Amino acid sequence: MVTAMKYNTQEKCLALPEYGRNIQNMVNYCVSIPNREERTQCANTIIDIMGNMFPHLRDVNDFKHILWDHLAIMADFALDIDYPYEVIKKENLYIKPNRLPYNQVRIIYKHYGKFLENMIRKATEYESGEQKECLVGLLANHMKKSFLTWNKEVVDDSKIFKDLEHLSKGRIVLDEDSHKLIESRDILMKKNKNLTRRQNK
Repeated sequence: MVTAMKYNTQEKCLALPEYGRNIQNMVNYCVSIPNREERTQCANTIIDIMGNMFPHLRDVNDFKHILWDHLAIMADFALDIDYPYEVIKKENLYIKPNRLPYNQVRIIYKHYGKFLENMIRKATEYESGEQKECLVGLLANHMKKSFLTWNKEVVDDSKIFKDLEHLSKGRIVLDEDSHKLIESRDILMKKNKNLTRRQNK
């Protein structure tokens, strides 16, 4: 007599699929053991097997505790043993985390980012002199790099200077005759080299 094959799609969904059907079957058998001492011994054996499945995670904090939590979940919290740790409660398993408060601060030019805006605002507070000139030059070059990172077209220095003036609310004004930024082709060439290097790894 030929026995019909039973597919996984016909089986009950696994609580934690990463452990597989065999481990789930072991857990189901463990729950059914009538003797508490034997049941506890079986549970410890299953934990050892589960730990051997992910040896690279043994250095993770509370690794053993996590395994016992997983065992309780796979047993649908019906495994009556003395757990070595306080395992997660069923009612706490599906509690949604608190909603993260996202920053709603408006970014004027998204390709420059908020940090650069803040740095430009800080630069306006510097007294005129060599230190401020150096800082402003670094910021302008960084703006050009950021622009070319998010935009494929080549950008004129005049565009960068105009954006810098806007972001500084008119307190930093540069001109192309006295300030030269990194050439667009040099930035794009370096960008393409880095992209090629990452693709070849």
